[in-house]
Amino acid sequence: MAIPSGTHRLGPDNATLSVRTKRGGAAAKAGHDLLIRVTSWDAELVVAGETSIELTADSTSLHVIEGTGGVQSLGEEDVANIEQTIDDEVLKRRDIRFVSSSVSTDGDAMHAEGELTLVGATRPIGFDVTVGDDGKVSAGAVVTQSEWGMTPYTALWGALKVADDVEVVLEGHL
Repeated sequence: MAIPSGTHRLGPDNATLSVRTKRGGAAAKAGHDLLIRVTSWDAELVVAGETSIELTADSTSLHVIEGTGGVQSLGEEDVANIEQTIDDEVLKRRDIRFVSSSVSTDGDAMHAEGELTLVGATRPIGFDVTVGDDGKVSAGAVVTQSEWGMTPYTALWGALKVADDVEVVLEGHL
């Protein structure tokens, strides 16, 4: 479906914003691949003469939904420790923001280019957005942490680490 003209707002009430991490290193079997949900965020898609996308997210609103793999299941204390580490060491309680510089539209698909700000560093990024016949919108991007000056989390003296690339996915309805 062609993307309807107008201003479309997305947030936790009508969409999900998720982060997927993968584990690596010699001790990868001990760690978990994580599905993390962002619970406080807002996105605006303006489809007009010039299409634009903006998204802001509270970095302290990331909550672990699922941990797969690992030697044992994630417990409540493990989840709390991961979330604390994300807040204090990874994202350092700094807001996340994306502002498009250009959005090209081709029917039910768009390609956005713009700047993503993470932990105070702003870098260019691009990603695709699709809208289905039912109004379902989906977008995804791979964020390479080191490109924003972030050091991927490590444990066990570096033998267990979070992969540098994390996948960010937005899904919802216009």
